[in-house]
Amino acid sequence: MKPNPQLLKFIEPYDEHIQNLALELRNFITDLVPEANELIWDNYNAVAMAYSKSEKLKDAFCHIAIYSGHVNFGFNRGAELTKTSIKLNGKGKLIRHLSVKDFQSFPKEEIQSMIWEAVGISENLNSALIDKKSQPKSIVMSISEKKIRPGNKTSG
Repeated sequence: MKPNPQLLKFIEPYDEHIQNLALELRNFITDLVPEANELIWDNYNAVAMAYSKSEKLKDAFCHIAIYSGHVNFGFNRGAELTKTSIKLNGKGKLIRHLSVKDFQSFPKEEIQSMIWEAVGISENLNSALIDKKSQPKSIVMSISEKKIRPGNKTSG
């Protein structure tokens, strides 16, 4: 699935390295789970994409959040992952993430197995997602009026 033109517009204010890193991480997910929908938020403090076999955030298995100096690669139910040799950050009830500065050092093999476990967790919570083979969609969920972006403190 090609990047949504609106997503490309949302990430324009970010440094080219951050844009490329976000798109590489995005491609990593969409190549691995090609049937996943991409849910996009142009939020106040970050651009975020969640990946779900449905069109609902509650079914998402992982996500990407773009900030000015790094990109977070996260798991929506990361606290429930068992097959992790990677230390994920986060103190909340469920969400865990890894801060990524470059794609070369991104632990692709370990993350790949974690993604498959996360997909399984999502499918266990919603059995309608099992063997779902629909055409993936890239959907803009919301656009914040005011935003903090590189180069300007706030816009909107």
